[in-house]
This record gives sequence, structure tokens and C-alpha cells, in this order.
Amino acid sequence: MKGTGCTVRGVCGKEPEAASLQDLLIWLLKGVSFWGNGARKLGVRSEEVDLFVAEGLFTTITNVNFDPLSLGKKIEHTLKIRDRAEALFRKAFADKNGKDYTGTVPEAASWKLAGGIDVYEMKGSEVGVMETKDPDIRSLRELLVYGLKGIAAYADHAYILKHADDSVLAFLQEALAATLDDSLSVNDYVNLVMKAGEHAVKAMALLDGANTSTYGNPEVTSVFTGKLEGPGILVSGHDLLDLEELLKQTEGKGINIYTHGEMLPANAYPGLKKYRHLVGNYGTSWYNQQKEFEEFRGPIVMTTNCIQKPVDTYKDRIFTTGLVGWPDVSHIPNRTGKQPKDFSPVIEKALEIGDIGIKHGKHIVVGLAHDQLSKVADKIIDAVRSGKIKKFVVMAGCDGHAKERQYYTDLAGALPGNTVILTAGCAKYRYNMLELGDIGGIPRIVDAGQCNDSYSLAVTALKLKEAFGLEDINDLPIEYDIAWYEQKAVAVLLALLYLGVKGIRLGPVLPAFVSPNVLKVLVDNFNIRPITNVKEDLASIIGR
Repeated sequence: MKGTGCTVRGVCGKEPEAASLQDLLIWLLKGVSFWGNGARKLGVRSEEVDLFVAEGLFTTITNVNFDPLSLGKKIEHTLKIRDRAEALFRKAFADKNGKDYTGTVPEAASWKLAGGIDVYEMKGSEVGVMETKDPDIRSLRELLVYGLKGIAAYADHAYILKHADDSVLAFLQEALAATLDDSLSVNDYVNLVMKAGEHAVKAMALLDGANTSTYGNPEVTSVFTGKLEGPGILVSGHDLLDLEELLKQTEGKGINIYTHGEMLPANAYPGLKKYRHLVGNYGTSWYNQQKEFEEFRGPIVMTTNCIQKPVDTYKDRIFTTGLVGWPDVSHIPNRTGKQPKDFSPVIEKALEIGDIGIKHGKHIVVGLAHDQLSKVADKIIDAVRSGKIKKFVVMAGCDGHAKERQYYTDLAGALPGNTVILTAGCAKYRYNMLELGDIGGIPRIVDAGQCNDSYSLAVTALKLKEAFGLEDINDLPIEYDIAWYEQKAVAVLLALLYLGVKGIRLGPVLPAFVSPNVLKVLVDNFNIRPITNVKEDLASIIGR
């Protein structure tokens, strides 16, 4: 907020109490990681601890959980998990060394005080971001933690689909534990940030494999953006398994299912589009949800992040599930054993409401992930060599309500007809309704999917680099114009830096948590720069 961070309440609607509880949760997860990372060095690990750390980080991503009661329960569980991690470490240490551990233990790994949410809030207000006094160390620690949150989200999504990478879960704890170590230097943290980029690539590859092995590779699909007659349920967020289970439970009930926001790409997966009552996508980006959810008229399911404060006109028909929480909003409990989630309250609400009304809509094309692009690779290469395609412009990332983000709509509309936009994430809603046409059958807006599908854009770039026989990915005719907002976008940025991409433009403003000295490191090594204005950036894109 104003380049300084939120100091009164969150621009997302988060109250100070919830923010303090999340600060405490992150701090305690660092304490869990102190023990978990130590135990792993001694050759022992706990799957429960590993997954809990990822889930805990995901809980603190922007627009996931706003409910103090839910966060209080998560903190109490964290303390129990920390005790188990400590016991695991101490036993392993004693077994290996023949004596008890007597080393220094940071407060985050030992703090205990009964008293409930009020005590947790007070402690959380003491251990937040500003606890680190040195501005450059603080900047790098926060850059690292925000990247870890994004990595954790991707890893958690993959685990839900029974895909895991132990090295990713191990790094979460290694890096969190490192943020408690005051002996580490700026260079140490820079190296950890780059290592986070490496593990962001791993996590996105892991999730890509989980999604495609479960639901098939996305196919080029035309998606309807209006509403049909009859009952309907709107599904927002990112969790494909939630959507699948809802589709199964609504089959044959006369209820149409619509996606919203980052769930749009689900319409392209063969394993999901086979359900005929998955009829399209209604609405746009997360920040428009209050208007769009009211207009939808049917029940809404929030599967992951991006929830905003529900207004009274639809508060009785919005449901959260998974890690999402809002005070006094109905919550669909997690799966138990091998049983799916029970979406019957949502289904009953849809049938009770009935017809949500017809609304005309356009059709937009999705499903152009790396598998589909590989099938037209020869056509793309020929178009580049013949000059029909002069530039690819990666305009991926997050959308937001700030008026400055109109820049991305205006830039997309101003790009010449020989450029192709590569996109992923909700940033696409700034321009995916524009009629930009195609180049020899190749759409000028190539939508790879959700924010995690930025991996597809990286794979595409690497394949083009190989096809053209280039040694440096930066020799490709690709420009990067990234919109950032929350922590998954930070993970994507770190992944691109790890892959060696230089010259990335970030907007609408540079992150306030990056100190001037840390920014200089990023500028000197990667030529990161802010967006300017459409006229100047367009000239730079066309001219290079």
C-alpha cells in the first residue's frame, strides 16, 4: 500500500488480528523447520511435518484465510507439530551422538504460552516482518519467504493429486530455518533466493505432471463466458480435484457448473471437459468477484485463494473449502480417508435457488499449454523464420484492481499484428477478451493456464531455444512484461531468474519489500526494471 506495505488494515480486506495471527503462524513454521531441517540432516524425516509446513505456508498466501478462529486452531496445531518435530530431532541426535542436544534453540522453536487467540495476536504483532532490523537482510528474508509461499502452494496442489517431491518439501524447511539464522550474510540470502527459483521450477514441473497425468494434457478449447438457463454453481480458485468431485456429485442433477478466475483453464483438461455440465466460465479476475458473484445468483465455491469479503447479497450462498476461510461463511470439510469432499450443501443450495438466468457471452480460447504448442512447433518456427512472428511477449502473472493495470490492456491492444502474447495466471483477464486474431492459425493470445502454468511458457521458451540452436535463452525474440501481486507471482519470477531470463519488466510498480540495495543486485545481474508507459515500452519491445 503506497509502496510501504499495509499498516492499518489489508487492502485485501484483512483485519489486523488476522494479519498478526498469520505473522505468528509463519514464525512458528520457522521454528518447526528448525527442528525438521535438523532432523533431516541426521537422516530422519516426518511426512506429517513436511506436508504441514507446506500447508501452513499456503494458508498465509494473500486472500486465503481471513478467519481468526481458523487461524487460531492452525497455530495450536502448529505447536503440536513443532513438539513432534523437536522430539524427532532430539532422538535422532541422541542416537547418533550418544548424548542430548544442548545447542542454541531460537525462540521460534521453543516459544510456548497458553492464553488463546488474544495471546497469539499479541505475540504475532511482535514477530512480523519488521522484527528483522537490517533493511537488506529483511528484504531478502521476505523475498525468500514470499517465494516459499508460492512454492508451497504448488507443492500442496500436487500432493493432493498424489504427487510429491521430497527435495521441494525439504527446501521449504531449509530456507525457513535459515531466516532464523542471524549469522547469514546478504550473499548467503541471495544464494537462497536463487535456490528458491530452482525449487519453484521443480514445484511447477511437479504440479504440471500431477495435473496432466490425472486429467490429460490441456486441449485447445473454446470456452463460453455467459450463463445458461437452469441452476448453476460457480467454482473459483485453483483446485482441480475439488472441481472434479463437484462435477461427479452434480452429474445428472440438472445443475450447470461454471468456472471463475484462475479455474478457467480447467475447461481444457480432457478429464474435466468430458462432463457435459461443465458449461463454461463466468466472470473475470478475483478483484471483480463482489460484483460478479452477486450477478451470478447461484452458489459459489472458493477452493483456494483469491476470496474477497463476501457481501450480504451472496454471503449465504458462498462456500469455502480447503485452506480458505472467512468468518461466518459455510465451510466444506476436508476429505476423510479415501472419501471425497461432500458438496451436498452446495448442491442443495443450487437446487433451492433454481434458475440463475440466461446471459449472453463470448467464446475465448484456452488450453495452449506446452503439449499443444509442441504439436505446432514447426508452424511457430516457420512463422518466426519467415518474419510473420516478430516477437513473443510474455504477459503473465496477477491481476489487481489498481487503475495502473489498465497498462496491460492498452499494451496488448497496441502490439502490432506480428506479435504473439504468451500468458498464464489471472493477468490474462486484462486482454483475453480482445479480438486480436491469429497469425497463420496461431492465436495471438496463447493462454497456457493458471499462474503455475507459467512453467509451460518456460518449457516453450526452452524448446524454441533448442530449435533455433541458441546458447542463451535471452537471444530468443521474447520480451517479458510481468504483472505481480501475490506470492505465487514471486515464485514465478524467481523461477524465471533461475532459468537465466534477463530484462524482465515488472509492474505496475516494483515490490516495496525489495530494498534499494537488493534491487541493485537484481538490476545488475538480471536487468530487472519497472514498466514505464505503453508508448515507451511498446517502442522498446518492437525495437529490440
